[in-house]
Amino acid sequence: MDRQAAYPAASIVSPKIHAYFARQHQETNAAAQRTSGHLDKRLASLPDREAIQAMVDAAFWASLRREETFVTKISLAFVSPEETKNALVLERPLPLDAGILTKVSPAVERRGIHLGVSRTPEGFHVWGATRAIPRLCLVVEVAGPGLIVIKHHSSDTKGKFVNVAVLEGDQVKIIDGHSAGIPDCPALLTALLGSESPADWVSSANQSANVLVQLAVSMRAHGRGGSLLVVPAASDSWRESIVSPLSYAVSPPFSTLAELVRASNGDAVRLDRAIDAVAGLTAVDGAVVLTDRYEVLGFGAKITRRRGYDPVEQVIVTEPIEGGEAELVHPEKLGGTRHLSAAQFVQDQHGSAALVASQDGRFTVFEWSTCESLVHAHRIEALLL
Repeated sequence: MDRQAAYPAASIVSPKIHAYFARQHQETNAAAQRTSGHLDKRLASLPDREAIQAMVDAAFWASLRREETFVTKISLAFVSPEETKNALVLERPLPLDAGILTKVSPAVERRGIHLGVSRTPEGFHVWGATRAIPRLCLVVEVAGPGLIVIKHHSSDTKGKFVNVAVLEGDQVKIIDGHSAGIPDCPALLTALLGSESPADWVSSANQSANVLVQLAVSMRAHGRGGSLLVVPAASDSWRESIVSPLSYAVSPPFSTLAELVRASNGDAVRLDRAIDAVAGLTAVDGAVVLTDRYEVLGFGAKITRRRGYDPVEQVIVTEPIEGGEAELVHPEKLGGTRHLSAAQFVQDQHGSAALVASQDGRFTVFEWSTCESLVHAHRIEALLL
């Protein structure tokens, strides 16, 4: 076995991650006992500090390796074969080792596949692969070279995760779930952070916010950068902030996404395709204009300052991580022209929001803060990985 030196951030983050999962387990079981009188049997095993450190360490070193020029892409789940179903179980478990993870990564790099990790008397091993993991199952995912995301299922809904921490080299970002309680917190940010009450994860799901989350993820995925303006369907005032004529106006409005969102028995596959189609329009120079009912009005829109309104000079910037503090900056410092125009649009159109993806992966949501009477820029890329 090719033994690497320990990854320092793994030992730093493991106590905090263990405390987080322990708290979530306690709160979830307490809620289950109040409603049914029993503990929640659907929960995954609670990972201890040693398990978290071992998984993060192995994932980090694997992320820096390549298999036949391909970057390693893996997702590790702390789950035993008994806690899942329809799993692929190896006759002989593999050691949790960076070199071995790199070799098997081509077989499990597709989205939704996790390598199962469990403890044996000889140490931690990979026993196989699965798509089905229980609630509150620790997942350690390689998002890029040196970029590790720690997450878990937010509910029983397939594919819905909440990020707990992001590690990039020696930089550790612990997600602050209490950020959802800040004044004027966007619904999109609340959905990404998950509920403060695990018992409410399913019942409090906001489909509209979740659609915006999926749009944000898809916008970020195409890697070209882009802007999406969400405007009130009942008003045309947004046109006063757009250069006329709109480069690629859509008539009648493209309503497929809106119809799928409204459908009570929505087709998940069609919804995903519609979201990707709308997000793909943001790759064109200019902004996509989308109503708050999810109808596409046009794309390639050029933003201009509304007549009679002042130029935007300052915005409040926050990131939902522990230790993060609000900053007051000029919008150009957030990423240039695209961010400046988005901030100007929101300052001129208080009822609207702007989602901006940068080519380098940063993602910012601009909304008007009635509490501060300023544009609030929410940096959320750590939640989208």
